[in-house]
Amino acid sequence: MPTGLGTSTLTVWRLEREKHFPTWNTAEGAFLVGGRWSSPGQRVIYASLDPATTILEVAVHKGFNVLDSVPHRLLEIELDVTPIKVLHPSDVPNPHWLSPGAVSPNQQKFGDALLATSPLTLVPSTVSKHSWNLLINISSASGLVALKNHERFALDPRLTKIR
Repeated sequence: MPTGLGTSTLTVWRLEREKHFPTWNTAEGAFLVGGRWSSPGQRVIYASLDPATTILEVAVHKGFNVLDSVPHRLLEIELDVTPIKVLHPSDVPNPHWLSPGAVSPNQQKFGDALLATSPLTLVPSTVSKHSWNLLINISSASGLVALKNHERFALDPRLTKIR
């Protein structure tokens, strides 16, 4: 279970391509192509409870070389916490949904249903089993989300040597 819950605000992290930074809060990418927990057409921001997890979540899709060579921004997002739905591994109908690999359309529909009942849903990370990601349903989280800080992201170049 993640720590730090139970206060009136929560800080989460997101790594965004520099060119998409001006529209970070529109969830355009998830809207266009969907994500692990949302179907295309849903405006969902995927964030993590810590910067390291957000870096790994992006690196698993893009690779460390892209993070080293394409400008990104690390976003610190502050949320006014309303009740957060926590999806425990035992709540997931199919345990394979928490494993790396192809995303099931049923998994996306399950996520859509979760996000329809709660603007903020905490889900286990697939990349790092003891880490957590926060799904932010932009349609119902209006006014709950604010950009607290952002900075140019700089990847430690030693990570580009990992094969």
